[in-house]
Amino acid sequence: MSKKYKVVVVGLGKRGKHHATTFHNSDRFQVVGIGGRDRFRLEPLAAGLGNPEINTDAPALASSLKPDVFCFCTPPNVRSEMIKIGVQCGAKLIAFEKPIALSSAEAMEIKRMLENNGIKAVVSHQHRYGDHYQKVKDIISSGSLGRIHTVYGTAVGWMMHLLTHLIDYMRWYNDNAEAEWVIGQAAGRGKLTDAHASPDYISGFIHFANGVHGIVECGAGAPDVPEVDYWWRKCRIGAQGAEGFAEVLTGGGWRAVTKDGVSSGEGCMDYEHDMPPYIQEMADWLDDDQKVHPCNFESAYKGFEIMMALCRSVVEGGQVALPLPSGDDELKALRDSLPDKELILSIPENEKEYR
Repeated sequence: MSKKYKVVVVGLGKRGKHHATTFHNSDRFQVVGIGGRDRFRLEPLAAGLGNPEINTDAPALASSLKPDVFCFCTPPNVRSEMIKIGVQCGAKLIAFEKPIALSSAEAMEIKRMLENNGIKAVVSHQHRYGDHYQKVKDIISSGSLGRIHTVYGTAVGWMMHLLTHLIDYMRWYNDNAEAEWVIGQAAGRGKLTDAHASPDYISGFIHFANGVHGIVECGAGAPDVPEVDYWWRKCRIGAQGAEGFAEVLTGGGWRAVTKDGVSSGEGCMDYEHDMPPYIQEMADWLDDDQKVHPCNFESAYKGFEIMMALCRSVVEGGQVALPLPSGDDELKALRDSLPDKELILSIPENEKEYR
């Protein structure tokens, strides 16, 4: 009989509920504790999660229950604090939301804490479990696009919400090749005070060691994805090769042109579909060190590092080499340097979010 792993989930907002519910519905996990700032919001949820212990004191909750998995779905300004709780309670695996940090300095500190304590970590870039994302990966891997020369990703949402998603899937479509350098540009100061602080628009190029170039655009100046109605799902990620292209639309299926012809299919972001395999593969990794989770922290760190390098390029000018040699506070640098110029929107729908 397979071992059942104990889980504590802190932060029971929209994403926290998805995590807690999927852990509870899995025969490999038991939710033993839930935490958050408001006990009155937690209590109605407990019955549907097997009546776990409730505590608004996250360190005390984790310390007393000593879970195998410490999962937190909180705003990004407490990443380091939550990682420390997971380390101190002796968790074998920490699962948390992107972005992994708010600066490269913080990300490097989190990386050190995890490595020094031998803790596995998983970051929720879970869209890759969508059938439409998987189909595009299958087409690319089949060789039917010929030699891949470009991977790309665009989203009209802002950087700290969506750019690491784009980069993660671009890296996946490029067989996780190492990035060697980036160059970037940005505009707009409005979202720099957001909880997911970001320039309003950032774009750039990524050069990978295998010769493939990546192109990213995220925010108010990114191109429309007119096939998708829901604004937050206007994301496009794909690959171009010598003999065709294949791309996924987060809210609108997939399509491809290859040497064999034109093809397309349906698909849409769906937590109920995507979360169960994402959670199951945590159990697989806990069972067997060789079954590394596709959303592992090391991979997410490389994507985050690319994003921070793009921010540094905006501030410093020119190319920025990877890996980054030392940490910095890139958001502060953007606040200090981005000019207060009128933002030019790519589509009218962006008005409601960026003006």
